[in-house]
Amino acid sequence: MYLWIKAAHIISLIAWMAAMLYLPRLFVYHAALPAGSPTAETFKVMERRLAKAIMLPGMIATWIFGIALVVMSGAYTQGWMHAKFALVLAMSGIHGWLSRMVKDFAADRNTRSTKFYRVLNEVPTLLMILIVILVVVKPF
Repeated sequence: MYLWIKAAHIISLIAWMAAMLYLPRLFVYHAALPAGSPTAETFKVMERRLAKAIMLPGMIATWIFGIALVVMSGAYTQGWMHAKFALVLAMSGIHGWLSRMVKDFAADRNTRSTKFYRVLNEVPTLLMILIVILVVVKPF
């Protein structure tokens, strides 16, 4: 059963990360548009659907399957898992922040530049790289 749960965890993670990497990219293009334009309205729909239909279920499933794996394997006693847990909490915080930005764009309250969203787009990537290194290399 462990390998099935591990597969489900990886599948969930891929869905979550795909959305976490794509949503800020949508923000880059959306922020360059005038509020209320037909294209901006299309971006609002895309952002909401991505956040609600892919990003949120992906995060929830990743957490559920991840916790199951940690309990089954006993990895909660290992240092690399503590570091991974901290980084996944940070990723979840970024998820919440992105969700808030979806609401801000939906209400035409965005005040940030396209440059801000280009930089923000790199944060989930960096966290993902660190998490994968911890899981694969288990440096401590």
